[in-house]
Amino acid sequence: MTINIHIAETDDQIAACFPVMQDLRPHLKDVAELVSRVRLQQKEGYVLAYSVGADGKPAGCMGFRRQNRLVHGPVIYVDDLVTLGNQRSGGHGAALLDWLEALAKREGFRAVDLDSGTQRTDAHRFYLRQRFAITAFHFLKRI
Repeated sequence: MTINIHIAETDDQIAACFPVMQDLRPHLKDVAELVSRVRLQQKEGYVLAYSVGADGKPAGCMGFRRQNRLVHGPVIYVDDLVTLGNQRSGGHGAALLDWLEALAKREGFRAVDLDSGTQRTDAHRFYLRQRFAITAFHFLKRI
């Protein structure tokens, strides 16, 4: 089965991603907040991609941005990667990452980078299967 990947460009496409994104970001209170926040982040280079399930609705979502860093040079950073709970293990996450890796290669990026919460052990196993390496700790100080 081929999984198609699309870029959410319209408000309706972004809104359709809400059930998937809320699975990863439960603090998002409603569709309007997701659309507003994605639109704001798009001004900073954020791109929201999604895979389509058998029902024609988004089943997986991935938010990313292109960056240049002193440590790695050109890199694509994945802000968000999630598959709807009932669609997990259906290939959506792998399809999104494969699509992103192909994009990164075409555009001359050297790496795909992401952070994952320490509690997300199933996601960590998935990332390791996708040939990601654990290369750092991420530190956060709330202010």
